[in-house]
Amino acid sequence: MPALVSNDATEQCLRDCLKSEGYELSRPRANGQTGVDVLAHRGDETIYIEVIGFKESPPARSKDFFEVFFRAVSRIGAGAKRSAIALPRRFEHGLPARAGQYGESWIRIGDTFPEIEIWLVDTEAKSYRRTNWNEWAF
Repeated sequence: MPALVSNDATEQCLRDCLKSEGYELSRPRANGQTGVDVLAHRGDETIYIEVIGFKESPPARSKDFFEVFFRAVSRIGAGAKRSAIALPRRFEHGLPARAGQYGESWIRIGDTFPEIEIWLVDTEAKSYRRTNWNEWAF
């Protein structure tokens, strides 16, 4: 598994996976353009998806995670019934520790925002796995 995975590589892999599942997707955003990273539609289902990559620096990863969380929460105000945070699969190793660090607060976030999901994108296997927020709490 590659140590570093860019936002673009994560997003492109996820877009390819979702297209193969029959989702219609928003166009990729232009550099500097605001708004949701990926808007996926299939039938009556609409998912707002925010994407980050995996950086070398742990403080940069934390900053990205906090920012993507608040972007995902903001989509609820825009009417999102489902709002996903898409991360490279490499985050899977640190999510239990991150959830454990916040303890009950992590669970309360998941209970307060049941719309938020965490998706792990495997750019090598060209796949992804959907999880809910509280799945990471132990």
